[in-house]
Formats: sequence, structure tokens, C-alpha cells
Amino acid sequence: MDEARLKRLRMRSWRRGMKEMDLILGPFSDTELEKLDADDLDLYETLLGENDQDLYPWITARMSGENPGPDALIGLLDRISEFAIGRLGPKS
Repeated sequence: MDEARLKRLRMRSWRRGMKEMDLILGPFSDTELEKLDADDLDLYETLLGENDQDLYPWITARMSGENPGPDALIGLLDRISEFAIGRLGPKS
């Protein structure tokens, strides 16, 4: 695993410019990036190139069962959304 790449992706995840996205992508990157294969890391890097004002509704709408976002990112958006729900959702 390329540690320099992971470090750069984590930094980009935590310093988005929109605090809400920092709080969603930062923890995801800290715990999940090392689990991604090379193709998924490439996809994650593509996702980080998207505008926060687009990413935020794509991820949060998925939490309520909607399916917005580019087709190429759907699987990754689902994974991020599920992670955020597990981390931030209501505790039973």
C-alpha cells in the first residue's frame, strides 16, 4: 500500500472546505481507506475532486434511501453513507 498516497487522501478528506464533509469523509478515510483496493482508491480520489456542494447531498440523500449521484460513484457513495450512518446514526 502506498502510504504517501493514503496520507494525501486522508488530508484531502479532512480539509474539504465544508465542515460537514470533513466530518463525513475524514473518519471514513481514517478507518476505511486501507481496506480499499487500487481501483476503489482511484475512484475515491475521483470523488474527492467533486465539489462539496454536490457531494454532501449525494451522501446524505442516500441515508434516506434516495439514489442521487453519478453512476460511477454509486457503490462508493453507498459505502461512505453506510459508514456515516453507523458512526453518526441513532444508537439503540
